[in-house]
Amino acid sequence: MNRTKLLLTLAGLLFVGALALDARSFFAKTSSHPPVVSEERLPNGHLHRLPATATPTVDQTHTVIQPGEAPINGVLPVVLGQPASGKAGPVELTGKLSGAYVKAGPGEAFAVFELSARMPEKVQRVPVNLALVVDRSGSMDGSKLTDAKRAAQELVRQLRDGDRLALVHYGSDVKVVPSVEINNTTRRELLSTIDAIQVNGGTNMSGGLVAGAEAVRAYAKQYRVTRTILLSDGEPTEGVTSNAGLFSEVGRLRETGITVSALGVGSGFNDTLMRGMAERGGGFSGFVSDSSELAAIFTRELEQAASTVARNVSMTLTLPPGVSGVEVMGLPSTREGNAVRIPLYDLTGGQSARVVVKLTLDAPANAAEMNVLDAAVSYVDVAADLPSQVTLALGAKVTNDVQVVHANLDRDVRVHAIRALGTQQLQAAAEQMQSGNRESALSFLTNARKLFGASASALSGELADLDRTQAAYGTAQSDSEVREEALKLKKKSMKNFGQNNSY
Repeated sequence: MNRTKLLLTLAGLLFVGALALDARSFFAKTSSHPPVVSEERLPNGHLHRLPATATPTVDQTHTVIQPGEAPINGVLPVVLGQPASGKAGPVELTGKLSGAYVKAGPGEAFAVFELSARMPEKVQRVPVNLALVVDRSGSMDGSKLTDAKRAAQELVRQLRDGDRLALVHYGSDVKVVPSVEINNTTRRELLSTIDAIQVNGGTNMSGGLVAGAEAVRAYAKQYRVTRTILLSDGEPTEGVTSNAGLFSEVGRLRETGITVSALGVGSGFNDTLMRGMAERGGGFSGFVSDSSELAAIFTRELEQAASTVARNVSMTLTLPPGVSGVEVMGLPSTREGNAVRIPLYDLTGGQSARVVVKLTLDAPANAAEMNVLDAAVSYVDVAADLPSQVTLALGAKVTNDVQVVHANLDRDVRVHAIRALGTQQLQAAAEQMQSGNRESALSFLTNARKLFGASASALSGELADLDRTQAAYGTAQSDSEVREEALKLKKKSMKNFGQNNSY
């Protein structure tokens, strides 16, 4: 085993252990830390022991189910976000904490935010500026490339006059058909060009991605929706090959207004890479085992792009004094100082997204209440073609009485939190399935069952899905069947986290 593989293995084991501990901690009984004993050195050189001081207990009433705890039935009112301009845009933001009270001193809490895009009064298709980036490496030979070409041709037929399309196909080299405005002539030319694509070489994914972005960039100011759709059946082998490098490239494209969707086809693609690019690119991800399904996926991508009402969507969480930590569950995020930025996906009318976060608090003992979290969602209103923002602030009252804290917990946030914690276990199980670690995968599935079982009536659907997964995994006979179950589990995880941008 080389050094890189050894380090990756050790990192994986540490990750597995951390997730297992996190699952158990949800059911743990809060305990005090032992007193801290310290010493000081006197002028004569002797050590003098200082009085022992107890480390404050972290209050976990919001985040840990206590033994014998009474059911939580209360539902707190949601906080409605306010548009920064004073005029309501297409995106509505609501949020609430896991309880109306927090205990003075160190503690934890959850917050849940819901974004929803309003249906426009008049549905109007938006002209689109697209780049289709297709893998033609040697592994695409046969039905995959045939079906990809057929799907690309169907996309061309569905584009309307006035839309734009650039076509990029890549192996070791990258070929670019420059962006053209769709009309009868350019449509025929594109269909013929697609038909002539042949397999060749390795997988220069980054080269294809950058070329696609460059092809649409020149027209981005003329079109309110600009999107690059990337298709691959494997791992990148040339150009930028690391997940981190490709994520960084996609993030830069998003900052310039180019949305990126990433679709994997077959059984050899890197699903973590494809999902990560879509998350950072504001687009959709798709895991397609049967290449004959690509035409339907391309159609949905076109529909999604043409009905976008909000693009370049992101959330920024600002941590006020008294809040030191935030864990964004199931989504990538970056923190600078007291601000945490979460990239989200472009929204169509009626589409939604959920963000669940876990907070580390130090509530002031001398205050009656505290500001817990400020949230702002920024986006471009496609209809107005203007930047927009909606904001809200979440606060809680401060008490020394744990019973008061528990009596004012929110049932719905608790359910979302349990679902998110259980889904972290599902994601870990899927990774272990793909790595061939059966015992570890089953252990994570057991953890998820315990978590979902803590709110069995509200999470009966999750428990039923878990039963199906365990049964299918138990009867899987081949690596391909195991991978298929792992991918299904990952798709389910995205939905559980409140993300509706996958096929």
